Amino acid sequence: MVVQVVFVHGIRTSATMWRAQVAALQARGNPANALDLPGHGSRMSEEFTLASAFATIDAAVRDAATRGPVLLVGHSMGGLLCIEYAGRKEAPPVAGFVAASCTSIPRGLGLSTYRVLARGFDSLPDRGMWFTNRMLDKTLPPETRADFGAGGYAFDTQDTALRSLSVLDLLGALARITVPLWFVNGQYDQLRLNERLFQRIAPHAELIVVPRTSHLVSAMRPRVFNALLALAITTIEQT
Repeated sequence: MVVQVVFVHGIRTSATMWRAQVAALQARGNPANALDLPGHGSRMSEEFTLASAFATIDAAVRDAATRGPVLLVGHSMGGLLCIEYAGRKEAPPVAGFVAASCTSIPRGLGLSTYRVLARGFDSLPDRGMWFTNRMLDKTLPPETRADFGAGGYAFDTQDTALRSLSVLDLLGALARITVPLWFVNGQYDQLRLNERLFQRIAPHAELIVVPRTSHLVSAMRPRVFNALLALAITTIEQT
């Protein structure tokens, strides 16, 4: 059976951030589903809750699993949610998992600081988009620049989503994940804080650090990220 891929986006963005990956997988012959979490993208008007986010991920995974083994791919907040999901006591039908830009526990001072900064940008006249667009123009290649924000930005959902992440039991979940697992981080990613701890909890995981790349690893280096997805798919095919 053909490996199916389910993508879960990060905070504020949407399924459109994965367009380069979906196109590459389609060319490779692997079906892919890039979903929108509640409060994001095509579901911007909906309320974000952990329950609704997990229900969205679970529905996509179980649907894909009817057609083949599932590779779950999550970025940033999506990666944190997928760690918790893949590490449930009753394991979901996930055959492999790529956790991108999410080796950090969202609690304490770090989370509080991030929320304060996010609220500060959100209070600006244009909600900080002048700065966001300038940074994305400088760091993202033409092949992904337009896709990253094509689904809009979930400004109104951001603080609620960030606050909800503090209750996740990521270390407990990681210890229960037995399927092939890859941590993929950019060299300059600010969310590498607990990278070594995550490796100790999940010693079978492979850590891949992409040079000269920040938090938006899949968008900054799409061809490298696509090659890593091909590696994960091949691993699943051979198990």
